[in-house]
Amino acid sequence: MEKFQYIKGKALLLLTLLWFIWFMNFNVRTIFSPLMPLIEDEFVISHAKAGSLFAFISLGYGISIFLSGIFAGYFGYKRSIIVSILSSTAIFFLIPYVEAFSLLCLFGFVLGLSTGIYLPSIIPLITDYYAEHSWGKVIAIHDTGASLSIFSAPFIAFFLLKFVQWRGIFNILGMVSALCVILFWITYRELKVERVKGSLFKGIMKRRALWIMGIIWVFSAGACLGVYFVIPLYLTKELFLEIGYANKIFGLSRLGGVIVAVTTGFIVDKLSLKKTMFFLVSTTGVLTLCMTLKDIRFIEVALFLQASISMGFFPVGLVAVSRMFEKEHRSMATGFIVMLGVVFGLGIVPYLLGVAGDHISFRFGIFLFGILVILSSGLMCFLKELK
Repeated sequence: MEKFQYIKGKALLLLTLLWFIWFMNFNVRTIFSPLMPLIEDEFVISHAKAGSLFAFISLGYGISIFLSGIFAGYFGYKRSIIVSILSSTAIFFLIPYVEAFSLLCLFGFVLGLSTGIYLPSIIPLITDYYAEHSWGKVIAIHDTGASLSIFSAPFIAFFLLKFVQWRGIFNILGMVSALCVILFWITYRELKVERVKGSLFKGIMKRRALWIMGIIWVFSAGACLGVYFVIPLYLTKELFLEIGYANKIFGLSRLGGVIVAVTTGFIVDKLSLKKTMFFLVSTTGVLTLCMTLKDIRFIEVALFLQASISMGFFPVGLVAVSRMFEKEHRSMATGFIVMLGVVFGLGIVPYLLGVAGDHISFRFGIFLFGILVILSSGLMCFLKELK
């Protein structure tokens, strides 16, 4: 099939479906954050234990995204995505019956396993359907599903909680997810690529760019979502804001991320990828530090700016990975890099911030992490593959 040269007509419709599936895939992780104060109170658990749920989800996601990067080409990218959505749907319908937090963590781990299959499978599919000169735009538009999920999760939770308990929200997600399976199955064809030999896997693991991008991804993911997961607890338990008001400013703070992600994607093909990523990561680190200011008005501004700038990194990062690695390596590289970001940035970071919240303060943990994010931006100078 000839690749789409422009994002219009059928190309736009297909991209819209992928966008919504990515939005739902991301909701698996983001929806827990605004619900966490309720979950924490119902199960009577500490901040650190509450943060461990994200660690379990991220561990499952990380393992899955890594293995998917290696094996999705053998099993089939379309089939892999179908399995991903079906598995998530099943877990959504099981969560309302959970009576112990340990079982919720187990389901979170399985949910992570199911959703992690998606991204390494979809990047080769996108780059096969669309011409290379459109990758920046297409990947950026697709990635706004994540940023819009981050923005809308508090509002979705706040709205649905008027009609159902927090458990009932997962029944609704299950029904929507089931619809996605049907639409994707009848819309997309399978992508065939040359099978990657084991020696090529060893070869890609020796490439310095893989590890540099992985480390940068860890701190970028931690700044964007690792911090995001504990912000409701930071606002309600440490700054003593009412949960409705906390979710309101929490949700509004993510609105800018949608705009920045799209804008970055449309201009990235004309800018230096390395310089753009350096600006986004270093600025994100500075704004993370600003989130620890004492005045709540300054914190609100810092939340908005930090969420906006941090989301811009990911479409740029995915374009960079697509250009640094060949077609047959692209899924594997994407899976490994994102796996590092998920396990450490989305799993370990919120857990450590929860530990800081229990023993010192969330403010101290966020401030220290902001410094590390700034330092990680210096690794950009070692990415020789990006001219």
